[in-house]
Amino acid sequence: MKKLLVTASIILFSASAAMAAPHSYQVTGQVLDISDKSVIISKGKENWEIMRNAESKIPTSVKVGSKVTIEYTMTALEVTDKTPKSADTPTPPKKKK
Repeated sequence: MKKLLVTASIILFSASAAMAAPHSYQVTGQVLDISDKSVIISKGKENWEIMRNAESKIPTSVKVGSKVTIEYTMTALEVTDKTPKSADTPTPPKKKK
């Protein structure tokens, strides 16, 4: 019984930790430019600029012309409310009890 409880606790802890992690994305393309602050790659007809910091792991072999896959996350810097403030905005209907 004790082993079952410990196993269940480990599974629950692992699942909650995985859900708390931010969703990551990937993009693959050819490196056009690389600096201490960003990596710019060409993907089809588009250029993607991905910001980087001191924690970004980039092998020393990566240079302009290298084909790479970049894993990244998105972070909101600011959220602005664009809801119209006029009296013409309809109020949502009240829920019936």
